[in-house]
Amino acid sequence: MAEHPSNRTKIVQIVCAILWCLFAAGPVFGFAALKPILIAEGIYSELCSETAGACIAQDLKLNKMFTVAAVVTNVAALLVGNILDRKGPRVCGLIGSVCIALGALCLSGFFGFIGDPYITGYVLMALGGPFVFISSFQLANSFPRYSGMILALLTGAFDTSSAVFLCYRLVYQNVVEIGLHTFFTVYLVVPLFIFLCQVFIMPHESYKTLGSVQKLVIEGLDENGQLVDGDDGSGIIPDVDERTSLLSANAAEIGGTLTTSLTPDGSRRKSVYEEYVEHELTQKSGNIFGILDGEPVKTQLKSPFFILMCLFTTVQMIRINYFVATVRSQEEYLVGPESALRLNGIFDIALPMGGVIAIPFIGLILDNFQTVTVLNILLCVSLFIGIMGIVKSFVLNLLGILILVVYRPFYYTSVSDYSAKVFGFTTFGQVYGLLMCISGIFNYAQSYFDLYTKKYQNNNPIPVNIFLVSLTVVFGLSLLTYITKESKNIDRKKLESEAERAPVLELPH
Repeated sequence: MAEHPSNRTKIVQIVCAILWCLFAAGPVFGFAALKPILIAEGIYSELCSETAGACIAQDLKLNKMFTVAAVVTNVAALLVGNILDRKGPRVCGLIGSVCIALGALCLSGFFGFIGDPYITGYVLMALGGPFVFISSFQLANSFPRYSGMILALLTGAFDTSSAVFLCYRLVYQNVVEIGLHTFFTVYLVVPLFIFLCQVFIMPHESYKTLGSVQKLVIEGLDENGQLVDGDDGSGIIPDVDERTSLLSANAAEIGGTLTTSLTPDGSRRKSVYEEYVEHELTQKSGNIFGILDGEPVKTQLKSPFFILMCLFTTVQMIRINYFVATVRSQEEYLVGPESALRLNGIFDIALPMGGVIAIPFIGLILDNFQTVTVLNILLCVSLFIGIMGIVKSFVLNLLGILILVVYRPFYYTSVSDYSAKVFGFTTFGQVYGLLMCISGIFNYAQSYFDLYTKKYQNNNPIPVNIFLVSLTVVFGLSLLTYITKESKNIDRKKLESEAERAPVLELPH
């Protein structure tokens, strides 16, 4: 049996994971900062005639780099979850480091014999990101009491990783023009660091599954429905008398052991803590918590809860990534070249900062509002951003950008939170992974929107943005209407059940 790692080892593992997430988890999303360098270095310039600047063909090809990378990143989520469950985090980390190293070698020109080394390299880096990022989630259980903080640090590192190319662009434009070959050759230090960490430092087996991590973050309980080591339950049940009573009941239920009793069909019986916490979460979520928990995955995937959220998620993902890829050209049409350059620069800086700034507020919203209220906020903010993106005003477009960079991590976290609460923790990895995978595949549609805008609308992004905002309204309202209806149905059934159980009193004659 493997020796249990010391706290010092666990801290080193967490620090290493934060470092590599900071440099490798999602740098491909900093494409807007990298794009000027690619143009300056003449990437795909052979597609243009002898004119200054980028032509439409070159711009479309460069944007396609990001489009394909964004698709691969989200599709990989399902693959990573499967490998993580079967082979463990170390194998995932090693695969990720190899993919990132091969991607950097392609972008540095080492594999010049490949037909298109730039798209190939960028896609490989995009593929490696989820492998090294998602596999690090299990470290949240190395210190269960601080799981939320650890996940926040990892997520913040992922959001900040888009600044890698921003730093490169700032050096390139203001200090020295470091070529792609030099930059990505030096960048090979990152996958080498990840590889060595996986071999010599990181755990071979996962501390917990992705579902267990979500359960710990949302419920504050381990996979057996018990309090984590060192937790007295005060965070879950503030009232001392009620907590003491519940602790006694739980101790009696498990018979003073750490095992959890089973139901006649062999499944684990919920602990007293779980019954209490999940009742509270059901009330706070507006009867949505656990509504499909325990149902077969096929049943969950056929439900409107999954289908409507998948449609809403797909449209949001397309809108976000379409803007990331085309921010400069969109703003040039709306506010002019000079103002567009300023907005592009602001966006490059704000994108990595947005996630870090949003993390504490996201937690407060998810912990204190019903699920339907959170979705209402998502829809309203999304519509506001969409409206700002079709107005020819520098101030309004700036406001839209600043809100977008905060909305992006809020949207991703809310979808994850929704998946865990609605479908349960047991099937979380499969359902959430498939949700992101499907959304990622349809994300390729942004390349067609880009082509349509440049070829048929003379770079006018307003028609496409209006179309995407309209889809947001249709799918968002459909999802909210269905959830509200189901919540009311549950309330009605509860009242009917209580009425049936109520004692019948005879009136005195």
